[in-house]
Amino acid sequence: MGARRPRQRRRGSRVTAPEGTRPFRGGSSAGRGGDRRPTRPPLDRPRRVAYEAVAAVHRDDAFANLVLPTILREEGLYGRDAAFATELTYGTLRHLGTLDAILSDASGRDVARIDPPARDALRIGAYQLLHTRVPPHAAVSSTVDLVRSVAPGAAGFANAVLREVSTRDIDGWVAKLAPPIETDPVGHLALAYSHPQWIVRAFSEALDGDLGETARLLIEDNERPPVHLCARPGLIDPIELADQVGGAPGAFSPYAVYLPGGAPGDVPAVVDGRAHVQDEGSQLVAAALADAPLDGPDGRWLDLCAGPGGKAGLLGALAAQRGAHLTAVEVAEHRARLVSQATRGLPVTVVATDGREVGADPKLPEGHFDRVLVDAPCTGLGSLRRRPESRWRRQPSDLPPLTRLQRELLGAALRAVRPGGLVAYVTCSPHTVETHVTVTEAARRSGVSVDFVDARPLLPAGMPGLGDGPTVQLWPHRHGTDAMFLAVLRKG
Repeated sequence: MGARRPRQRRRGSRVTAPEGTRPFRGGSSAGRGGDRRPTRPPLDRPRRVAYEAVAAVHRDDAFANLVLPTILREEGLYGRDAAFATELTYGTLRHLGTLDAILSDASGRDVARIDPPARDALRIGAYQLLHTRVPPHAAVSSTVDLVRSVAPGAAGFANAVLREVSTRDIDGWVAKLAPPIETDPVGHLALAYSHPQWIVRAFSEALDGDLGETARLLIEDNERPPVHLCARPGLIDPIELADQVGGAPGAFSPYAVYLPGGAPGDVPAVVDGRAHVQDEGSQLVAAALADAPLDGPDGRWLDLCAGPGGKAGLLGALAAQRGAHLTAVEVAEHRARLVSQATRGLPVTVVATDGREVGADPKLPEGHFDRVLVDAPCTGLGSLRRRPESRWRRQPSDLPPLTRLQRELLGAALRAVRPGGLVAYVTCSPHTVETHVTVTEAARRSGVSVDFVDARPLLPAGMPGLGDGPTVQLWPHRHGTDAMFLAVLRKG
């Protein structure tokens, strides 16, 4: 257990001079019970936007990837200022666990006892001090100004806490607060790399207890992920798309393009439906199902959990090239509409129903489909770098209902596929309960003969770290993708 903790990589942002003196829109009350709105000093806009986004996540259970673009647009923030606000927002949310432990020690009180507006401002200030190149005096003074505007009575307290935070760098704080890795490796990694202990434990188990590799995964989880585009086959060539956006073709998926910057929604090929935003790992598992060898007819494909439509878009484009037709199932009406938008112009029929209704819904007959994708609802632990707040919201108690749903959906897929047909079970989670346990249990309970197909040859040649098969687990630190799991089953 004596693995040394790898030094954390830091990706900093330079401080941006305050811009404008427009009124702050946060709407927070002054203190615990007050309703009066204090006179607020001018604040620089990037920090103000970051505060609003972080506060919305904690106050309203908002999702950062949805709320932040809205606030940036409303505030008219672009370029370097928008990048700095984004860095502060996502960095603070990723490192929340460690920041809270440090703030608790520096303040001498549990962070739960700090007034929420002051607490979120302090988190942003501590992130600047420990993870960016913002000068300490600027990080402290700007945060004190922010606290003064949202919780005036806490300005002096904030100043004292942040000055104490600034007495150590991040490695110094980890050395002080984290338990020894030799006696408590999970606790040490959890505090050092800001993940809940149960998630660290799940990652370590999925990586066969390798602490060094677990640490590398946690570090990668805390990095800002690149935006991946999917060039839809038959509609745009990935080289052409890469040239248009000034990016590079993906390392593994033949359809992937790495976007170097800017808003993907502004890319013309995305606007007109020739491409879409999709992690390279998601592209790989969808393409693996489409490319797996299959005897007999191959014209009826099924995506059993299609929302919001990324994999259905890729499968629909491949189906168009091969004379096949995709039925895309989504239980939620609003997500079904997203699937319809994502697959417009492709040979795709969207069915708004529960995927478990195979055999009961006439649109989902048993033994009818040649290829079936089950992109099952899951904890999403494989995409924590893209959804940083999820690591703090998910709990072990989420697993039993999710794994039950996963087994039921995979059982429905095995009813829907014809004899000799293929089912791909996919989750964006490496948790063994959601991967190996779910797929083996569902196959056992299905009552039909099922063979596992070795998924490794279905991925591009030369991909490292695919394990011993027959299933495949992708990893951010190995492959640069979300942690997607893939099992391919052939019905006997």
